[in-house]
Amino acid sequence: MNTTYKNVFKQGAISSEFIGESIAKHQSKTTIGAHNIFLGQVRADVVEDKKVAAIEYTAYEDMANKQFHEIREATFKKFNLSCMHIYHSLGEVKSGEICLFVFVSSPRRKEVFKALEYVVEAIKADVPVFGKEIFEDASSQWKVNS
Repeated sequence: MNTTYKNVFKQGAISSEFIGESIAKHQSKTTIGAHNIFLGQVRADVVEDKKVAAIEYTAYEDMANKQFHEIREATFKKFNLSCMHIYHSLGEVKSGEICLFVFVSSPRRKEVFKALEYVVEAIKADVPVFGKEIFEDASSQWKVNS
């Protein structure tokens, strides 16, 4: 069985305009009482005296989209959510830019706090997305998640 999963990947950084439009689209859904948003931002870490200028994200896209789908399904089973959206960058994202946008909505506020933490931790633990740190001197190395 060949199943196609929703593609959560966006090329490059996730813009504040895209995030704002996503929020605005939910104003017509009047059964929602709470939203919670996680924005993952590329840090200008210093590693061995070299500053990170960007991260280049790659992924096994089919496998990653399947994993995002499974996390989504598990989250809906565990929490009373109205909707959830996940977007992750591919390609180069400069330090200070957004690379992960997770948006959960529910009739009640307590659900969105618990659900958002669950989703973000599951993404970090289970999804095959890889980041190569690009340093200011143009050297690079694979990022180790912490």
